[in-house]
Amino acid sequence: MLNNYILRLKSEFKGYNSQKLVKDILAGLTVAAVALPLALAFGVSSGADAGAGLITAIVAGLLIGGLSGASYQISGPTGAMSAILIGLSTTYGLQGVFVASFISGVMLLIASLFKFGKVVSFIPSSVITGFTSGIAIIIATGQIDNFFGVTSKGGNTIEKLFSYSKLGFPINKYALMFGLLVVFIMLIWPKKWGSIFPSSLAGIIIALIVNLVGHFDVTVVGKIPTTLFPDARLSISSLNLTTVTHLIIPAFSIAMLGMIESLLCGASAGKMKNEKLDADMELFAQGVGNMVIPFFGGVPATAAIARTSVAIKAGGQTRLVSIFHAIALLISMFVLGPFMSQIPLSALAGVLIMTAWRMNEWDEIKSIFRNRIKTSMTQFLVTMLATVVFDLTVAIVLGICVSMFLFVINNSSLHVETSAIEPHRLDKEINYNHSTTQVVYLAGPLFFGNQDQLLSKVRELIDGCDYLILSVRGVPSIDDSGIHELMDVVELCRAHKVQLCFTGVQNNVMRQLRRHHFDTYVGEESFYWDVIKVIEMLEEK
Repeated sequence: MLNNYILRLKSEFKGYNSQKLVKDILAGLTVAAVALPLALAFGVSSGADAGAGLITAIVAGLLIGGLSGASYQISGPTGAMSAILIGLSTTYGLQGVFVASFISGVMLLIASLFKFGKVVSFIPSSVITGFTSGIAIIIATGQIDNFFGVTSKGGNTIEKLFSYSKLGFPINKYALMFGLLVVFIMLIWPKKWGSIFPSSLAGIIIALIVNLVGHFDVTVVGKIPTTLFPDARLSISSLNLTTVTHLIIPAFSIAMLGMIESLLCGASAGKMKNEKLDADMELFAQGVGNMVIPFFGGVPATAAIARTSVAIKAGGQTRLVSIFHAIALLISMFVLGPFMSQIPLSALAGVLIMTAWRMNEWDEIKSIFRNRIKTSMTQFLVTMLATVVFDLTVAIVLGICVSMFLFVINNSSLHVETSAIEPHRLDKEINYNHSTTQVVYLAGPLFFGNQDQLLSKVRELIDGCDYLILSVRGVPSIDDSGIHELMDVVELCRAHKVQLCFTGVQNNVMRQLRRHHFDTYVGEESFYWDVIKVIEMLEEK
């Protein structure tokens, strides 16, 4: 892995010059402009504070960006991750978040060493779309308190929504005003301006100016740290066996999301830049980053597609873009901290609600429902609901299990057709009494999902039959249950004194039959290339 990383760096910086350096600096500043409001917002929505989000973006930009498996990845706090962390912080507090982040980093590190980089490719796209939409719902509903200036209680989305019926919903009109102001600005902001000055940053700045002038009664971000070592950070004493044991499952959820989000981001951005992601190196970078970030008081980070795509579109050349964006954020933390502390939380809530709306894969969702793709619809809805009601780990596992079940159902169909010998369809004259010969044509896998279909069909036609030909050329695979069913067919034919022959057995199916000694069970002489070869054998009798 180290050799590949060094070779990638040499290739990446080959021919590097001052022009490319300027492009990287400008791209880094552009990404920082996009990342600043998002880092503040995701820090708050994670159950920490805006400063924690900013520190996460800085450390992730420097460390994960430098070690990344590609030249274009930009990592930091994300909306998807904040959806997991808000419940975790409510239950275990910030130290719980820090410990879970550290454990998830260890898990990602192990995943990279065992080359788990290709695991994400086995998750159906509809499942990923479903959990993305589920996370969007969690983010949006999680910002109701800040957006409207109200209060809720509960450890998950459902509990919080139900708590409003008990606690009431007294709206703070000023909080709502700032939230709507930011949403409105982000909606009307021209796209051509967005590449120069992000709509989210514009909304936050305007909301800040209005609040500084009007001194409205709203909750604000609060003090932004002017150090990378705030009081609230991971302590070694928190890494004890009891705490680690309790946080293994949440840490696994964080690691799973980090893996999925980072690798999907890398694959998508790689197409934009025509550069392949080293998936295992990316997992290594994410692992190291998430082990280190908690010691600075940051929350778990992943690669972020929005910031990564901005880096590419802004002309970024190398991984220095990530480092320059981190340096820009670090400077802003020291210089702009007093101003950022006065940003209304409802303004950040507006940014997050718009982010939640935009993170949905609307084209994919429309395609699934417009074309009425039942399998994809089921995968999407089950995963989305499971994400909201349970958590990411349960949602992904449930989505994959449902996908596997639907795959088995859709591919378990075994087509069984029977036919007598039809001389007019053959190119030769038949010189024996073929009226007692039946041909059974099979098409589809022969496995546990469709067992007994073949046996039932053979039972129907075996009376008055002397010869039975099973054409299995259309059977691409077979499992133990399928082989046992063939044995039952053999026993049935023997009981009725019917000679059984097999034709067109594919090589991989034959290998399975031989492993179970089925070829010796029925005799090698029972296998033929096609039906005509069987007829020639019968004519010789």
